[in-house]
Amino acid sequence: MTLPGSPLQSVVGEVEAHVDEAGWNQPPQLFALVQTEQLLAAEPQLARTMGLVAGDPASLTPIAQEPLGDGPLDEQLASLMFGAEVLGVVLVHEVLVLPPSAESALDEVEDPAAAAAQHPERREVRMGVGVARGGGSACVLRLRGPGDEPDDLVTGPDLAPALAAALLATLDEA
Repeated sequence: MTLPGSPLQSVVGEVEAHVDEAGWNQPPQLFALVQTEQLLAAEPQLARTMGLVAGDPASLTPIAQEPLGDGPLDEQLASLMFGAEVLGVVLVHEVLVLPPSAESALDEVEDPAAAAAQHPERREVRMGVGVARGGGSACVLRLRGPGDEPDDLVTGPDLAPALAAALLATLDEA
């Protein structure tokens, strides 16, 4: 899936579609974004292996990062810092979403995550969230279709602002 608009929007859509090929129940996956032309110049053999060709100077190439560890995602992201050659990052992460009426009931249970996973009104959502070093974000939300129904896709720049802010912090120059 290619999103109209900026190179960031396009690459977020491509990364989410790539993760979607493996199906649901995937761990969070992080990708560093580098300028394709710089990758071609710095790593010509890798670029040939990946099938990259010179083209749009604004084109971004996602590079899969090591799997994130166990533990809270916000803490893992807070421990990351990318160098200047990384122009952006994309995180693909699955979550459960409940209607507001169901969320309030979770305050009363011992294990909210388990209760949410069993709730009949839950929706599984895969978020692809990308940010660029100079600012800007792009998001793709894939809402898992019930039963055999197709998934719904929602796109926009500000669908996961807290996650976008956490990702942008990985690009801050100290």
